Amino acid sequence: MADRQVVSHIVPLDSQPAAAIERLLDAAFGADRHGRTAYRIREGMAWLPALSFAALDDAGALIGTLQSWPVALAQADGARLPLVMVGPVAVDPAHQKGGHGRALMDAVVATARALASEPLMMIGDPEYYGRFWGFSADGTGGWTAPGPFEPRRLLALSVDGRPVGGTGMLAPRIAVAA
Repeated sequence: MADRQVVSHIVPLDSQPAAAIERLLDAAFGADRHGRTAYRIREGMAWLPALSFAALDDAGALIGTLQSWPVALAQADGARLPLVMVGPVAVDPAHQKGGHGRALMDAVVATARALASEPLMMIGDPEYYGRFWGFSADGTGGWTAPGPFEPRRLLALSVDGRPVGGTGMLAPRIAVAA
C-alpha cells in the first residue's frame, strides 16, 4: 500500500477568520467542548500566533487547526514555570486520517524548536504523540489540572533538551507584577 500524500498547506492560524476556526472546532469536537479540562487550563488566554497553525486544502479551504496557548505550572512556593499548551489539534471530519493533523504537529514542534520556546505540553494519546514527536508523561507526574484528566495523558516535550518536571497546578499564564 502506498503512503497517502498529504495535500494541505500549513499557514499561520491568524490568517483565518475566527468564525471559520470556531466552526471547524465545533465540527471536530462538538459545541460542548468548552467544558473540558484543557479549556480550564488556558482560560482567559489568547492563543499564541507564532505557534498556532491552519491546514488549508488546495482550494484554500480551512480543513485543520492547531492552537497553542501560554500556560504555566503554578508551584506551591508561588513560582510559575512557563509552558506552551498545544491543542486542540482539529481536522474537519471529512479530512481526518489524511495526515493533516500530523502536518500541523510537525509545524508546531519544528517552530517551537526553532524559537527555543518554553516546553510544550498537552493532554493527548501518549502512544501517538510520543511515537512521532517524543511527548511523554515522564516529567509530569507532579502536575495536576483544574478538572478531570488521566495522568498518563498529561504529556510534555522539551524543545531545547532541558528536562521538564516540577510539581504544581496547570493554569493560565498570568503575568504577575514584580
